[in-house]
Amino acid sequence: MTRAVPNIVPRHVAITMDGNGRWAAARGLARSAGHKAGLDPVRMCIQECTRREVTALTLFAFSSENWRRPVEEVASLMGLFVEALDREIAELHANRVRVRFIGDRRTLSVRLQARIAAAEERTGGNDGLRLQIAMSYGGRWDILQAAQKLAKECASGALRPEAIDEQRFAASLQLAGLPDAELLIRTGGEQRISNFLLWNAAYAELYFSDRLWPDFDVAELEAAFAFFGSRQRRFGRTSEQVEPGASGGRTP
Repeated sequence: MTRAVPNIVPRHVAITMDGNGRWAAARGLARSAGHKAGLDPVRMCIQECTRREVTALTLFAFSSENWRRPVEEVASLMGLFVEALDREIAELHANRVRVRFIGDRRTLSVRLQARIAAAEERTGGNDGLRLQIAMSYGGRWDILQAAQKLAKECASGALRPEAIDEQRFAASLQLAGLPDAELLIRTGGEQRISNFLLWNAAYAELYFSDRLWPDFDVAELEAAFAFFGSRQRRFGRTSEQVEPGASGGRTP
């Protein structure tokens, strides 16, 4: 059931930024050109989410499966991440954005790990938009590392197995301390989750856009927000139990 609810924004937006390579190929360019062009919609989404007072924005930049791509493309992407951090971090900090990276950073180069640590330290005290960049991230890995962490606590006697509930488990995940994703956007025309936030997107509204990521603009983001505002978020209840106009989001 859908119901138009104006001016509702999700607390947490998650985006799978798909289509950079196809955008470049359609123009006869190297795939790296698509990844560079994809930085503009990233800036736009950060600005718009900040303006609308969205609490958190999580961007799927590089999955644990993306390591299977050609070596040259991976190397280009990693270099782009370093350059983007060096170039963008001052403005993010000035806008009070708190930057955090999620994923298995042990697989990243020492150089990139250093840039990540510096960015997190510099913005760690900011009280604005919570920006998560998912790099070398997979939803199954996230759940597995949380389970291993809790298993070690149980083995040491610090935690009783029966004390593990949903809240305790969520506190061991990469997005601990943040509200669950309420709107998950995927560009590029594909309609699947692709191992992204398997736990935290359990009740997310899914918005699939045919736009390739470099072409994702303000109008398409507004369309995604309008879609979210039209949804009646019941969480297992009946429509009659949900107050008319209720939503998991927040009016700005």
